[in-house]
Amino acid sequence: QVQLVESGGGLVQAGGSLRLSCAASGRTFSNYGMGWFRQAPGKEREFVAAISWNGRSTYYPDSVKGRFTISRDNAKNTVYLQMNSLKPEDTAVYYCAATASPGVIATRSLYDYWGQGTQVTVSS
Repeated sequence: QVQLVESGGGLVQAGGSLRLSCAASGRTFSNYGMGWFRQAPGKEREFVAAISWNGRSTYYPDSVKGRFTISRDNAKNTVYLQMNSLKPEDTAVYYCAATASPGVIATRSLYDYWGQGTQVTVSS
């Protein structure tokens, strides 16, 4: 089992920045690719960013590319999501997830473990 705990969410004005953190415990963190997803009220959970086990590969959808950056520190068992130039449409609950699948994974169903989520609200 892998336990994931997100932090860093909050209320920010449009154009501002936030950095989310996700602390992992349990099995060896570096064995897992990591991802961030988000879910707005009434919408499906959508992919935001992914990073390979060693941090060398990352992947983003067009909606956040150039604004969000995923990174990881395997020594601290933590993955981060730096979010810049935030927009009201970025408002959602943000979840981190871990996958045993190789590479960078955008498919929600391939993730094995999920955190409880952290709320991000961007005001206009």
